[in-house]
Amino acid sequence: MTDLNVPTVSLPAELAALADRYHAANHTGIQLLNLLGGQADSLVNKLPDGVKTGLEEATHGALKVAYHTAHHSRGVIKDQRPWLNTAFATAMGAAGGVGGLPSALAELPVTTTVLMRAIQAVATEHGFDTTEADTLRECLVVFAAAGPMTTDDNADLGFITARLALTGATVQRAISLVAPRLAIVLGQKLAAQAVPVIGAAAGAAVNYAFTSYYQQIAHVHFGLLALARRNGVPAEQVMQDFRKFVTNLETN
Repeated sequence: MTDLNVPTVSLPAELAALADRYHAANHTGIQLLNLLGGQADSLVNKLPDGVKTGLEEATHGALKVAYHTAHHSRGVIKDQRPWLNTAFATAMGAAGGVGGLPSALAELPVTTTVLMRAIQAVATEHGFDTTEADTLRECLVVFAAAGPMTTDDNADLGFITARLALTGATVQRAISLVAPRLAIVLGQKLAAQAVPVIGAAAGAAVNYAFTSYYQQIAHVHFGLLALARRNGVPAEQVMQDFRKFVTNLETN
């Protein structure tokens, strides 16, 4: 078991840079909520009951497809620049919103795969090998963040706590643990796309925000892991220090 009482290295500059990315990620969500003119929770309440009850299962399936497709496609399709990932996901969001809820549901696994590939690209950028099971599991951890439309900072830092729960877990177990949290986030996305035609514009905006958000959160997550590795400090300790750092910035 990792000793969380091990004194950590003081790395304010590095933590500050990652905190800037974290706040940039959240800014896209705030802009999106302002555009939609409502709260994230109220969006989900507009979904049909049948969709809400089946959302977790649909998310589990989308994550499973994304995990395997993204992983196996890396040997065929090279990693794209972040702006290309964002542009493609934005186009997919618009396409998914054209037909309202049915097309939005069909688009879900595709967008989730694009997001997974973008997260894997960030992991590679920080020096992690995406052919290793541990790295792929860390990519899933990124999806445990609360999403771009949350207004609760503690919830948004949930990927830090989720990492402890996912340490050593199998891929199937990791997907099962992440899916319920991601289902809430994807429910917000589906609700925004649910109105035909108008949903196309909302879908484009939502996917733009989602791709920007998860790429930034991936930089935070793998940046913290790389920081721990470079300095010989337990990753859990660095992540807890980051949580405290961000909390202090929010309260001061």
